[in-house]
Amino acid sequence: MLIQLLRGNFTMQTIIAEIMAVLMIIFLILPFHEWAHAFTASCLGDKGIKQRGRLSLTPLSHIDPMGALMILLFGFGWAKPVPIDPRYFKRPKLGMAITAVMGPVANLVAALAGMLVFNLIRYNWMWLLFNGEFSYEPSFIYYFLSYYISINITLAVFNLIPIPPLDGSKVLFLFLPDKAVSFMYRYQQYTYIVLFALMWVGALNGIISTVSGAVGGWLGWLAELPFKPFIG
Repeated sequence: MLIQLLRGNFTMQTIIAEIMAVLMIIFLILPFHEWAHAFTASCLGDKGIKQRGRLSLTPLSHIDPMGALMILLFGFGWAKPVPIDPRYFKRPKLGMAITAVMGPVANLVAALAGMLVFNLIRYNWMWLLFNGEFSYEPSFIYYFLSYYISINITLAVFNLIPIPPLDGSKVLFLFLPDKAVSFMYRYQQYTYIVLFALMWVGALNGIISTVSGAVGGWLGWLAELPFKPFIG
């Protein structure tokens, strides 16, 4: 977000809308993302999740200051990772993969909810336009929902990149031998550096943008289904 401000790509309305969207992501959606991890792990048998204080939607239980700052700067970041004990799972690698995927799924659910609200407003505007009672102009809620949806989709795609410690790495580990998984865990601190470097130089921007566009298109199609009977 701040990158856009430095480039001057904003108006007062858009900057306030984006700030509100980012704050909603940080204080509501990131906790929802981490809760999805915790809830899934608990359902799969991790009995220690509740005792670790992460089976909660309380923002302070989940917010990571650096991850929140990255969302503010670049539109994607992270929260405090949920400590999960895979020894409780019947199939540890599969359990970890399923648990990991549910965080990005939570972001996609949040994005879909935003799209449904967006379409509810959009098609109401179309009905008013058809009846000649309304002149459409992009409003605060339009910009707010656009930013909210975009950030959620970007977070989902970003977290599915198969680089430790992102959620996608747990899915990758499902297909790797145990020795390779142990090696990647052992050197995970170095992949942090690689990940930051890739983000800093913008090396991930192209693929994230492309995949986010495809995912957004699919979610947009899904979000329009309830309105199809009314718009033909």
